[in-house]
Amino acid sequence: MIIKKNVGYMESILRVILGTFIVALGIYFDSYWGFIGLIPVFSGAVSFCPVYRYMNISTLNPNLEREN
Repeated sequence: MIIKKNVGYMESILRVILGTFIVALGIYFDSYWGFIGLIPVFSGAVSFCPVYRYMNISTLNPNLEREN
């Protein structure tokens, strides 16, 4: 299976920031729920969201998007 990017640049940055915030809250409150924050961090880092793939959604802007 080839992972084709389907998350745009700004959305990937927001996912990493939000995921990092969730992980930090999990650490602060000493809760295992902070591990859920790793999901948006990973999907933002690789610019791929499996839910978007199954729903055929892409937030990429083909004219302004970065290269692999």
